[in-house]
Amino acid sequence: MIINSRMRACFGVKTQQLISRVFRHPVHPSAAVGWRLAQSRLLSAGESKPRPSMLKHLTFKIKATGPITVAEYMREVLTNPVTGYYVRNNMLGPDGDFITSPEISQIFGELLGVWILSEWMAAGRPKHLQLVELGPGKGSLASDILRVFNQLKSVLDGCSVSLHLVEVSPGLSGVQAQTLTGGSSVESSSEDDPVFRRGETSAGLPVFWYRCLEDVPAGFSIFIANEFFDALPIHTFQRTPKGWREVLVDIDPEKQNRLRFVVSPSPTPASSALIQPEERRSHVEVCADGGVLVQQISRRIVEDGGAALIADYGHDGTKTDTFRGFKGHRQHDVLSSPGSADLTADVDFSFLRTMIGGGVACLGPVTQNMFLKNMGIDTRMEVLLRNCSHGPTRMQLIRSYDMLMNPEKMGERFLFFSLLHHSRLAEPKKSEGMKLEDKSPAPLPVGGFTEISFS
Repeated sequence: MIINSRMRACFGVKTQQLISRVFRHPVHPSAAVGWRLAQSRLLSAGESKPRPSMLKHLTFKIKATGPITVAEYMREVLTNPVTGYYVRNNMLGPDGDFITSPEISQIFGELLGVWILSEWMAAGRPKHLQLVELGPGKGSLASDILRVFNQLKSVLDGCSVSLHLVEVSPGLSGVQAQTLTGGSSVESSSEDDPVFRRGETSAGLPVFWYRCLEDVPAGFSIFIANEFFDALPIHTFQRTPKGWREVLVDIDPEKQNRLRFVVSPSPTPASSALIQPEERRSHVEVCADGGVLVQQISRRIVEDGGAALIADYGHDGTKTDTFRGFKGHRQHDVLSSPGSADLTADVDFSFLRTMIGGGVACLGPVTQNMFLKNMGIDTRMEVLLRNCSHGPTRMQLIRSYDMLMNPEKMGERFLFFSLLHHSRLAEPKKSEGMKLEDKSPAPLPVGGFTEISFS
């Protein structure tokens, strides 16, 4: 992870060159079609049938053991291996319940691909690069990133690159395999194999699928988590005259086929352990799983080198009640027909920073429009529009840009947060001997979190 002075001096130029080389390539043909479909179906997607089996499972569980935590409710609803929401394979895109940034515009993935390469270069160009994506959706983001890698393969010359996907949904892993390997992947025949699926892209890059981060092998890694942390289970707490109490999910006594929220009459282990002493809000959501996960990522960055980029709906310790459901691209009652809708809560980046401690350096969160603008999205748009004479495609480009950048849409609600090895931000060592220049060289800028000049 040692960065020599020459690399520090030319890094800004190198990053600009990476971006401008990517910007010469046209928009991917599927992007315009995908966005038009998304726009036309965004408000007309039909409601899917409720899943009574999940409701029966939950009511049986509550009758047997008492009210359950919101975290347990989310875990069951989203990842139950039999009836969980993520067992379905059609929740993403215009036909599903929500659309992620990679489905809106390929530019999003291109700029993240440039960010990954810039961090790899800043680390001294290690001989092995593991790209690790948590919750890779349909594989669209990884596909866009790998296309950038292919365009800049001369930059990666001599580096062994591999893609590692952490996915809990068997159905989605099949969709990702089709996107990334053309359906040529194979599933493991052993339950004990940490790699449950493996394949190879058309360019010969190996792809591996895992059920949890612990199974991903050690090594220099860049971790990407786009709209992943917001789906992790949260504990919900309410301040009362008797102190903090946890919000639980119980059966409605007046309607046995419905669920309701209740407040625990006494402290729970979670309410005693997860509330920070300085907390001033009256209602708090805490994602303990997210805290554990960033600690794992931080430890790997410290031990093996690398970086992490988390992009998600979130806040910096200011919001209170953000727990919500999405079904057919519309908000949905989180307790209604469990298992038929996505559940999500805004990421509390202040909590993640607290859990990380001082092991790694944290940057952000910054808004998506700031991050993408710093990465050069406006320059990319200028190139695309200048080279595009097809009216509908130009309109699609403008609409997708507006969705990503407009403060009223994703521009300010979506945040970027980065974890970096401390050496990444260290001041360059001064050379010994007499110098005419007294100025100390500045730390190497980080793409997205620092504006890149194109002068």
